[in-house]
Amino acid sequence: MTGRGRRAVLPPASHHTEPPLAPDGLVVTVVNKAGYKKTFDFAELAVADAMQRSLARVFAARSVGWNSHETARASWVTVKVFARFVSELETPPEDLGDLTAAMLKRWRARHIGTNSGRSVLRQVRPLLRADPRLADGPVGEELARRTPQTVPIKQSYGKEERERVLLVAQRQFRTVLLRIRENTRLLERWRAGDLVEDSRDWRFGEVLDHLARTGYVPHTVMPSGEFVKNHKLLGGTSPENTWGRLFLSRSELTALGVLLTDRFGWNLSVYDRLPAPTTAPSAGSTATVTYQVQIEKRRQGGGRWFSTENITDSGADSSGRLITQALEATAHGRALVHRLAPDNNLLMVARMHYPKRRHQRTERPRPVGPCAFGIGNGDAQLWWTTHELGGSPFQRARRTTVTREGRPLQHSQGAHQSTYVLPDEHVQRASRSVFEAGAREALEQAQAAVFAGDVAAAPDPDHEQTVTADCADETSSPWPDAEGGCGADFLLCLACPNARVHPGHHPRLAHLHQKVHSLQSVLPEPSWHERWSEHALRLEDLRDKVGPAAWSAALARVNDEDRTLVHLLVKGDLTP
Repeated sequence: MTGRGRRAVLPPASHHTEPPLAPDGLVVTVVNKAGYKKTFDFAELAVADAMQRSLARVFAARSVGWNSHETARASWVTVKVFARFVSELETPPEDLGDLTAAMLKRWRARHIGTNSGRSVLRQVRPLLRADPRLADGPVGEELARRTPQTVPIKQSYGKEERERVLLVAQRQFRTVLLRIRENTRLLERWRAGDLVEDSRDWRFGEVLDHLARTGYVPHTVMPSGEFVKNHKLLGGTSPENTWGRLFLSRSELTALGVLLTDRFGWNLSVYDRLPAPTTAPSAGSTATVTYQVQIEKRRQGGGRWFSTENITDSGADSSGRLITQALEATAHGRALVHRLAPDNNLLMVARMHYPKRRHQRTERPRPVGPCAFGIGNGDAQLWWTTHELGGSPFQRARRTTVTREGRPLQHSQGAHQSTYVLPDEHVQRASRSVFEAGAREALEQAQAAVFAGDVAAAPDPDHEQTVTADCADETSSPWPDAEGGCGADFLLCLACPNARVHPGHHPRLAHLHQKVHSLQSVLPEPSWHERWSEHALRLEDLRDKVGPAAWSAALARVNDEDRTLVHLLVKGDLTP
């Protein structure tokens, strides 16, 4: 059934799929989304025959839900690690059913301490739990134990690191963009008939036209190798002088990928299947171009692979300008691919140095003619080692962009916080000032909501009486008036360090405390909070300093004068 409620087309009655487990019970075949097959031979494992077959059986059962050889390969690597562990035991078990809780505890202890070890545990556990003999009892309980999450160790770039990586990528991509742009202009003039026939530029244009149509400059194939014609005209036989005049190399495409990741935070795997962006109308403007970019991220799970981003080119500093330049730099590669394979519309196209080599990356799109697609881990490694950058830039550049943008980019909010933001050292350092400012503000608020004066045992005749407390020094008020006295209202007396409260004040203040809280039932919450919450907190702090018992006893001594003064105070009719 489709998402709109229509029945899906059924396969032919004769259709059937081969089971992943071979008849011999030892070889498992995994078919990826592109239709490639990859086999895993469990006879290679250094364990007993019965355990080889049991591992093959649970591996095959798990593989039914896989459409990626990378997933299968990752699981296979961890199976080999487990088999090696089993083979090194003093008394290796013959089959999975012979595993004991003590063996699994040793297995867990060996791997729980590192990120890679925890990943191994997380991969092997579902395989073992798929065997019914390991589902119950002490072994089942051991397998059911939670495996801690891996701790992210990749960090975002600091400012200087990022600038260094971007400078390398910008220089390389800018160089090839200008080279392709210059040769494209010459090719367009040749095709338009604007060049004098047999002139140097005309002959150059003829070579470029052949290159654009075939992916090769004119050459002769001899038994000893290929010989470039017109090599003197071209200036040599290097890629920059031949096919590089119209096509990106894999290294140059990698530089473009670094710039795109820094700008948009895309994963490395996105570039293998990134379609060429399409343009959408830009409302109210003819000087801008809005691109619609379809992003595919298969780790999101079935049905959630694709998302669309709108990116606008509104000038040299806009994010969309890089998309415009990427389209320009890959134009000849995409045009050649389209002629050879009309259904192919991928953006990230590079001309291969050795087009006749066998395609071995079964997870990535197949080459078309001399053109390959996307950026592999090998491309990234070669790029950063060539430029002596100390590591692949893609994960760190993505982390830098995610933390810079401050929002999820092709991942969930939970992953954004736990994987990208909280573990990042640069985010932590940048957040310290924010936390410090917040702590200071909280302290100031807390100090503002406490009784700032002193509790006295008896009145001092030298102190001036006020409605809520006695004042030890009116001239040093935090709220002075124009004449040098105190300009605070009587409620603020309790926030002044000059306030002195003795037992004679307790009945009135306890009654005031009661009256302020009674206002909560008649005033809207925002209004009460704005006008009375600080005074209430300050009275509660004073109550704690006086003592709850003495505070409650004071309510019994409230007289008519106290009630009248508190009534006027709450109404706002009393001024200093």
